Amino acid sequence: MNDIEVRLLQGEERFDADVISTVCFHGKIQDPETRKKEAAEETREDWGAFSADGTLMAHIINNKFESRLDGSLVKNGGIGAVSTLPEYRESGAIRHIFGKLLPEAYKNGEVISTLYPFNHAFYRKFGYDTLVHRNTYEFPPEVLRGCRFTGTAELWKTGDPVRPYTDLYTEFISGINLAIRRDDEAMLRHLKGVYYQDRKFCYLLSDEEGPAAYVIWQDIRHDPQAILSVEDLAFSGRRGFQAVLGFLARFTADYGTIRLSLPTGIELLSLIRSPMAYDIKKSVSQNYMIRVINVKKLLEAIRKPDGAEFVIRVDGDELIPENNGIFRVSGGTVEDTDEAPDLAVSGRALGQMAAGGMDLSEAMLRQDVEVCSNEAVLRQVFTRKSLMIEDYF
Repeated sequence: MNDIEVRLLQGEERFDADVISTVCFHGKIQDPETRKKEAAEETREDWGAFSADGTLMAHIINNKFESRLDGSLVKNGGIGAVSTLPEYRESGAIRHIFGKLLPEAYKNGEVISTLYPFNHAFYRKFGYDTLVHRNTYEFPPEVLRGCRFTGTAELWKTGDPVRPYTDLYTEFISGINLAIRRDDEAMLRHLKGVYYQDRKFCYLLSDEEGPAAYVIWQDIRHDPQAILSVEDLAFSGRRGFQAVLGFLARFTADYGTIRLSLPTGIELLSLIRSPMAYDIKKSVSQNYMIRVINVKKLLEAIRKPDGAEFVIRVDGDELIPENNGIFRVSGGTVEDTDEAPDLAVSGRALGQMAAGGMDLSEAMLRQDVEVCSNEAVLRQVFTRKSLMIEDYF
């Protein structure tokens, strides 16, 4: 369909977009009149594709975040609510939206775009590629027998302070790539809920030095025994990590299984000294994808050894042509060049490599990565890094 119009939605058009998402994601709108008023007042960046007769066919929300990347914050667009009415599927509506949305994200200073895919292959068509962004462990609480927490555990209730949680989270993510920055308002979205109605519990763990960790978990009814599923956590170094393990060890009588997610740089199997270690099951979460929005800004932001210089050729970006070219990287400076490249990559591979989802040795197994020279320096730049994302959009 060549007569598709793509533009930002305004006013009550956002309600029409909500209806599309409700159809596609099996939801319900209980109070449409109230929702219409709320939608009209929202300021979200919501892109819609319209048919020739003016019908809203599909939409995509581009959420605005800042995410950690090698110790600094970068602008991160979070793609959500990607949905098309059934009668307009296979019309190219989503492709048309991405064709407008992504170049505009480049103009607006975004460095990366990320999303939770329903299908990896679908989003690879638009320049995204997969990241393993956390490790998830399942085990009976008895695995933690011997772990002890002797400090205080305080249950959060509506109206309690949020700042101790925000501060712990900010410290926790300082060395974790792609973790999304939270202020108190964002943190409150993770905390809110009534534990005796929602079966969600938020505990602040403190010792003689002050707050050491927090754990937010969902109680999942399950036969024959319930599951304690940790939805969000943060801890301060070793003391905080041991506090988390010691606190979870208290629940041998309440739960049959603990489900715990940790950053990719932390291997629980290497840290637990338990005769029941064989009962720990590990899985990786790969339902996250990254796309480079601005190659130059990304190369400026990633950590490089002092004095490191290299030349990189990036190609294959069909939607943001400014990302294709040869660039000389010297410290925090990135300039166009016509020199022979040390490294030739696709934009999709560069996103994975820059985030730390794979190191150079792994990247060299891809068909769209070629090391031509300067390999020693490149190995120091493109290393595996700790990843964890606990925010959904």
